[in-house]
Amino acid sequence: MLRIVPLLLSALLVLTLGLVQPARAEMTLVMVEEPGCAWCAKWNKEIGPIYPKTDEGALAPLHRIDIRERPPEGMSFARGLHFTPTFVLLVDGVESGRIEGYPGEDFFWGLLGRMIETAKPQGATG
Repeated sequence: MLRIVPLLLSALLVLTLGLVQPARAEMTLVMVEEPGCAWCAKWNKEIGPIYPKTDEGALAPLHRIDIRERPPEGMSFARGLHFTPTFVLLVDGVESGRIEGYPGEDFFWGLLGRMIETAKPQGATG
């Protein structure tokens, strides 16, 4: 019994100091595109260069897929992918939300922000 007490105290100390953090969900923003897509090109010009530098880009890194190809293993979509561009927010590989089309820079950021906020576990920050 006396040997267990130091272990319990160590575990309590680690938890109290916050050295053990809960696992975070992994978010990815999938952009479904195809060659010749004018709205994809517009997104690439307006958002593409800055996306990785934003908070949204840090929380949900961009992964591009061609609509003509099979989605990579480990990605689960709620329904088919039929339009380009389509932006799908995946949480741990499962679709959490989507934006079909590119509604322009201002609307895109608002819609994406709402999807990310909805996808976050309660009490999560960042």
